[in-house]
Amino acid sequence: MRRRILTKRICSLFLALLFIMCVVSLSNAQETIQLWEGKAPGSENWDHKEKASSFPGGGSIVQNVVNPTITAYLPDPSTANGAAVIVCPGGAFRMLSLDGEGKNVATWLNKQGFAAFVLKYRLLKTGDFKNMAPPKVLSEIKLSLTYANANPAPDNHELNNVIRLATSDGQQAIRLVRRNAEKWRIDSSKIGIMGFSAGGGVSVGTALLDDPEGYPDFVVSLYGPSMVDVHVPANAPPLFIAVAANHKPVSMGCVALYSVWNEAGKSAELHVFSEGTGPFGMRSQGLPSDAWPNLFLVWIKGEGLI
Repeated sequence: MRRRILTKRICSLFLALLFIMCVVSLSNAQETIQLWEGKAPGSENWDHKEKASSFPGGGSIVQNVVNPTITAYLPDPSTANGAAVIVCPGGAFRMLSLDGEGKNVATWLNKQGFAAFVLKYRLLKTGDFKNMAPPKVLSEIKLSLTYANANPAPDNHELNNVIRLATSDGQQAIRLVRRNAEKWRIDSSKIGIMGFSAGGGVSVGTALLDDPEGYPDFVVSLYGPSMVDVHVPANAPPLFIAVAANHKPVSMGCVALYSVWNEAGKSAELHVFSEGTGPFGMRSQGLPSDAWPNLFLVWIKGEGLI
């Protein structure tokens, strides 16, 4: 009799544990969604194939994105704060760092209670990553900043077209999340966008276009200056910028972006760290730039968004 009771208790405990595991699994479930019905507008004639590969320093990258998507990372319902962040990885519009500036960021945001959506936006057509010509050293690029536009190749039609398409993908991602706010338990007035490097340019660009449904409620740019002229809109959202001083001329573009936002009387916060190695993302390097995640949390709480 005792053995039978003990067996029942063990079965009940096992089922309870299994239920908890399912709930936790569902709370972090990933769902990948196409941004556009059919072919994305503006690139209907693109016929190149998307490529996924491993980055030499670790992690995965993707190139030649034709069909943009978002991948949802949802927080545990018990800790969710109602806010959502579209995460835009960087890669000079030639690739996307899907782990270091995508999945890892989304996972961290989930732990803070945010719903996160990693955006895979359209890119320039490139060859195999291993055979790509090395990019020009950033410090050798001379920028002439006008209207806080830090585009390194302002006369490159192909690049400018991709910047426009990637930015439209950013706005479509915001629209999609806003339309599904109830499903994902999100406050539709607390949907922001966070970008790294080129993804920062995409993020800023979404706040410069006039479309209420696709407009961000806050913008976070990590070492990502604007790639287009900045004419600060009347309803400009709060802007958070972080960059390393030695990341030139990107840091110059970020300072210029902050200046025009601030001069327009809009909420903006800028952190220029004395040191930070390249695209620091979520990596802890023992450098001043490691502080940006906590500074972001202080900022967004101060803005009353969580």
